[in-house]
Amino acid sequence: MNKPNNYDTTSSGDFTPIELGGHFMVIKKLEEGKSKSGKPMLTVYFDFTDPDKQKGYFMQSFKDDIRPEKKWPNGGTTYVLTEDQNGNCSRNFKRFITSVEKSNNGFEVKWGLDFAEQFKNKRLGGVFGIVEEEYNGKVSKKHKLRWVCAWDAVETARIPDPKLLDTISGTSGAASEGGYITDIPEWVNEEVPWK
Repeated sequence: MNKPNNYDTTSSGDFTPIELGGHFMVIKKLEEGKSKSGKPMLTVYFDFTDPDKQKGYFMQSFKDDIRPEKKWPNGGTTYVLTEDQNGNCSRNFKRFITSVEKSNNGFEVKWGLDFAEQFKNKRLGGVFGIVEEEYNGKVSKKHKLRWVCAWDAVETARIPDPKLLDTISGTSGAASEGGYITDIPEWVNEEVPWK
């Protein structure tokens, strides 16, 4: 047998989970849109960056994906609802904006047209924890982004308590704690939305 093309640079498929706790992140792209229920929402695509121990984690996962129609990893995507149930600014949106501003010296959000463009390549901190999910009747525990934080809070971030399913109702027992996703399934993947 001849050695296949790209053998030396092809991943063996070994899986390294995301380390729990704080991570240094960079925003790859931000998109404005609507949730499935019609609420204003941001879709934030991110990766880990220097000085993070897992720098480039999601880009490597994307590169290792051999499917013809690659998707940016769901773990490197978060959804931020901008309004609460009353149509006012949500706490998660305010936390996201202030965390980006604190993480990038001199950066101040400009509202209006081209809102999303200003976030490309901006630094941000993120805290990862265990989230229990059910899909097709199977329950699994995944390492997921629980909330964002300022860059200088990453190293001292505590590992969050696990967010477990309520065994009686099948819903999360901590649905309101720091989570961003409210009405979008966890398994939604988006194609890489940047060049």
